[in-house]
Formats: sequence, C-alpha cells, structure tokens
Amino acid sequence: MNIERLTGLLAFSRAASLGSYTAAARSLSLSPSAISKSIRRLERHLGLSLFTRTTRSLTLTPEGRDLHEQAMVLFEQIEHIEQTALAARGEVSGTIKVTAPPPIGVNIICPELPSLRARYPNLVIDLRLSDKKVDLIDDGVDVALRVGELDDSRLLARRLAPNRLCAFASPKYLERRGVPLHPHELANHDCVNFRFHNSGQNARWPFSIDGRDVEITPSAGVVVDEGNAVMAVLAGGGGICVAPPYVAAPYVARGELVPLLQRFAVQRSYVTALWPESRRGNPNVTAFLAFLTEIFARLSP
Repeated sequence: MNIERLTGLLAFSRAASLGSYTAAARSLSLSPSAISKSIRRLERHLGLSLFTRTTRSLTLTPEGRDLHEQAMVLFEQIEHIEQTALAARGEVSGTIKVTAPPPIGVNIICPELPSLRARYPNLVIDLRLSDKKVDLIDDGVDVALRVGELDDSRLLARRLAPNRLCAFASPKYLERRGVPLHPHELANHDCVNFRFHNSGQNARWPFSIDGRDVEITPSAGVVVDEGNAVMAVLAGGGGICVAPPYVAAPYVARGELVPLLQRFAVQRSYVTALWPESRRGNPNVTAFLAFLTEIFARLSP
C-alpha cells in the first residue's frame, strides 16, 4: 500500500467515525476538500462506493461498513505500535492532544502551560477547548477533561477535584441590592444564568438546605451560554450566579466578585481526566496527568 492509499484510508476511516468530511478535516488538520479528494481516489482505486452522499448526510454503504471495520482494526494496530515505541523511548516529546471545557482550559490549564513547557521543552500541547464531547479513540485525543458522570468504559480515568458550586456577585451589585443570606432570597435579586449547549436548557442551581440538596431555576434577566461570559456579566454588576470556584477565582482575586451563600454550597460530581487504554505508559500522557494532578491540588476549595 502506498502513502496515497493509506492517506485515503485514514481520511475515509475518520469521516466514517465522525460522520462528516468537515469533522474529519478538523480532526486531521486538513481541509474538507482534501478529505473529499483522498476518499474519491480511494473509491476509484477500489472500484467501490464507500458512502451514500446527500446534501445533509453521509452514510456508509454496505461495502463501506465492511472496510471501516477492517480499517479500524488496522489503525488500532498502528496506534499500538506507535505507543509501544514511545513507551520504550521514555522521552517526553512530540505532540499531546488535549480537550477540555473552556472554563477549565482558560482558568486552570492555560496559565500553567508555560511552566509545563519549561519542564518539557520538546513537548507540544495541542489544546482544544470545547463543551462538545468527542470520542477520544476515534478522534485521536490523548487526554480529555470532563465534568460530570462518565459513561465510556473503554477509557482510563483519574479524579482531579470535586466540582463544587457556589454563588457569586460583584461588590457594587451587593452594595446596591443587599446581600442574600438564604437561597430563597434569590427570588428578590437579579440573576444571571448559564445555558447548556448540548440541551439548550438553563442551569439548575443546587443548594444544601436543612441537610437536603435542593435545586432551583431562578428567573434570570440575562442568560449566557459561555462560563467566562457569565462571570463578565457578574463583574459588571449584572447580578448573582452559581458557578464552580475555579471559574470565578480570577475575578475573586481581583476583587471583582465575592462568594455568597457559602454554607449552602454543594459538591456536584468531579472534574476527571480521561485517556485511552492505548495511551497507558505513554510518557507524554504520564507527564501531562502528573501536571494536572499538581495544578488541581493547588486549587483552593
């Protein structure tokens, strides 16, 4: 098999796994047209139609499904060979591909990356920030950070920190409207809420009241779908919102926000690092997991 056919097989496999040429192109750092050309060349060589294409969907033909299954086995073997070689070398170098939610990436990981690069100057960090869950194995991701319940048994996991939630507001807002002393008083305040990308639903705010966990969905005058944008609204005096402390920490350090209702704060799940079984023993992954453990251990509760 020459390089052109192998490239076409990789482009086909990734498009089949991710469901579109665009997603495959993003995963492989290529253009959608390059993916399309590679797959068409592969189809001409094999004399087969691998996809049923419409303007809205990309569906595997029966022959395409068979080839995809065989290609996945091939690329898993190639991955195993590569990971074995990396583990034997034991050197932290090359590229590590990491995904994380934007608030964690911006507020926790990014400020510490210079120190990681100083420690491992031959390591290149490809950090992709998105709330969208990706398939680590299909997308070639080395490490992912997730918040919440985990449902993929193919992955190894390490808990990094509890995901606690607390209310915050700016001093100028509290000076103008007063400080709420109980969650029930939030009904008399301006609230800012977060909307989830995947469901389109507004966040429910959890509090521990009289030994029970209670969730409320406040009436909000502003709803935003990005965590750091919510903090910016609060810092401008827009009202009160519930958020993880690591998102609010930079604003609290600058005196732009203060925590509220702390005795009612609750823990909701964990921040967890995930990585494929094939990366076990990979020196880059081992080094990055140690880095994550260090920086999360330093976070204040």
